[in-house]
Amino acid sequence: MLTRLSPLTELAARLRTAGSPLSADWRAVDGWFRPWAAQPGLREELRAQLRSLSTAQTAKVLRASRETTTHFAWCLLDSPHDPFSFWLHEYKDQEDWREGYADSVHNHRYHFCTTILRGNYLHERYETTIDAGTGLIGSARRRRSTLCQAGACITMLADEFHRIPAAATGTMTFLVKSRPVSTYSLSFDPARGIGHRHVPVEVRLGELADRI
Repeated sequence: MLTRLSPLTELAARLRTAGSPLSADWRAVDGWFRPWAAQPGLREELRAQLRSLSTAQTAKVLRASRETTTHFAWCLLDSPHDPFSFWLHEYKDQEDWREGYADSVHNHRYHFCTTILRGNYLHERYETTIDAGTGLIGSARRRRSTLCQAGACITMLADEFHRIPAAATGTMTFLVKSRPVSTYSLSFDPARGIGHRHVPVEVRLGELADRI
């Protein structure tokens, strides 16, 4: 008798057998991700899979996960041999948010697809202008604002800019991310009109000795 694969194993197998580099054709990933995310009982199956983690698997998740200013980013799968990684984002109560990345206008170093497992958030997409001198965002114009409910799927490419200014209590999302396609990302504070460049610590390591 055949045993049905777990949702994460099923998605990982599909991504690992892609015929072309994932980061070069992320729209194809979007085409696979949406029907996968729409399968009945996905939330319950993910919950059961988390509850079945061994002690070693739990420790691995904890080592790779992190807290941000607006949410907890739980790393479910991140193998160096895979051209993708899986994450759960658990949004904090709104009163616990600090000014930071999710609620600024920003892009990412990677492409990603996400689905809302529970709750909802306000998702805004932006057009930006980049200052030729600084390479930072000089201005941003909101193109669209959507209240995304549970079950919604969103795909963002690394050169696209968005903002999540608010999320309902208990909101959780699942994401599949590509490997980084850029060495940095950009953000913009629309209230102050200030842009920032974000360089991850692993990129800075090669020059660390020269900065001492």
